[in-house]
Amino acid sequence: MHRIQQLAAGLLEKVEGGRTLTEALADAQRQAPDLTPAERGALQDIGYGVLRHLAEWRCVLRRLLPKPLPEPLLERVLIVALHQLEYTRAAQYAVVNEAVTLAGRLARGRFKGLVNAVLRNYLRQRDELRAVVAADDEARYNHPRWWIKALRRHYPQDWQAILEMDNQHPPMTLRVNRRHGEPTAYLQRLREAGIEAEALGDEAIQLARPVGVRELPGFAEGDVSVQDQGAQQAAHRLDLRNGLRVLDACAAPGGKTCHMLELADLDVTALDVDETRLGRVADNLARLKLSARLVAADAGNTAAWWDGVPFDRILADVPCSASGVVRRHPDIKWLRRPGDFAELARQQSALVDALWPLLASGGKMLYATCSIFPEENREQLAAFLARHADAVCLDDQQLLPSEQHDGFYYALLAKR
Repeated sequence: MHRIQQLAAGLLEKVEGGRTLTEALADAQRQAPDLTPAERGALQDIGYGVLRHLAEWRCVLRRLLPKPLPEPLLERVLIVALHQLEYTRAAQYAVVNEAVTLAGRLARGRFKGLVNAVLRNYLRQRDELRAVVAADDEARYNHPRWWIKALRRHYPQDWQAILEMDNQHPPMTLRVNRRHGEPTAYLQRLREAGIEAEALGDEAIQLARPVGVRELPGFAEGDVSVQDQGAQQAAHRLDLRNGLRVLDACAAPGGKTCHMLELADLDVTALDVDETRLGRVADNLARLKLSARLVAADAGNTAAWWDGVPFDRILADVPCSASGVVRRHPDIKWLRRPGDFAELARQQSALVDALWPLLASGGKMLYATCSIFPEENREQLAAFLARHADAVCLDDQQLLPSEQHDGFYYALLAKR
C-alpha cells in the first residue's frame, strides 16, 4: 500500500506545481509501469478523491498540527492517508502503518512518530474535526474561497447546489448513434446486458453505474459513444441539415464533431491546434465509420488554413476555465486563479472575432464553453454583439451542473 500512497502523494505534488491530474496520472504510470490494473484503479480513485476533498484535509491538518510541517511531502502523505481513512475501504491499521513506513524514509525516520500521532488523533477526534470542517466554507465546500465568493455573487440561489454537485462523482452518459438505431432499442440492449440505465432525451442515456466501454453492447461497432448530456446539446442547437458546410473550430477529442455527423450528412472541417489530440478525433471518426476533413492548426490564424469558402455553421467551442466540469476534473478548482479570466476572455474574443468572417451570410455560429462564470459567457456574448453589428443572438442558455449533465454555456448567433 505504501507504494500507492507514495504515488498518490506525488500526484498531489504535481497538481500543486501546476500540472493537471491527467498529466500527473500519466507520469505516475510511466514511473510505475508494473502497477496491476487494481493498483492503477486505486491510484486514480485516491487522486481524484483527494482533490475533491483537499480543502477539508488541509483544514483538519491545521487543527491537528500546532505548527506547519517542515517537509512538504509529509503534508501530502498525511492528506492521502486521511482520505484513505475516511473515504476508502482500506483497513485503518494498514493505512496508518504504511503512512508511518513512508514517513520513515524522510529525515532518517524522525517524522514517524508525528505521522502516527496525527492519524491516530484524527481517528479519535473525528466527530469534533467534522464540526470544524463544517464551520469553514472553504473546507466544507472543498473549493477555493475566491471561487465560492464568485459563485455566491453570480448565483445567489444556486451557489451551494453548484458546489455540492461539483464534489459528486460524475454520471456516465451515452450518446446513441442514430445512424445505427434508436435510443429505445439501445436501452433494451443495455437491460439485456444487465446494465441499468434511463433515457434522458434525444440520444442521451444515463447509466445507473459507470461500466467499462468494452461492456457496452456495440461500442466497438460505433453504436454508442460516451458523452455528457450537456455536451450533446451542441449539435442539436446548430440547426443542422444535409449538405451544410460546417467548421468545428476546436474539435478534439471529437465528441461534438461525431455527433453532428451522426445527425446529418455534412461537409465537416474538424480543426484543432494540437495534432496529438486531433488523432483522438480521427480514432472516434474511424470507430463510428464517419468522415471529416482534419486540420491541425490554430483556429484563430485563419490565413494559415482557410480555403476562402464560407461555412454555413461554425461550432466555436472556445478555450475556457472548464469550471462547469469540475466533478470530472477536480484539479481545475485548485489550478485556476482569479487572474486567469482576463487572459481567457482575451483568447475567447480573439477567436470568435477571427471566425466570424468565415461564416456565410445567413449562417449560424454556436459559441460554447464548459464554464459557469459569466465573464466567459454572457459578458462575452454582450461584448461580441457590441463589436459586430451584423450578428444577432437567436438563443443563449447557461446550464449549471446537475444530476443529468455538467455545466455548459451556449449562445447561437446568426449573421445578417
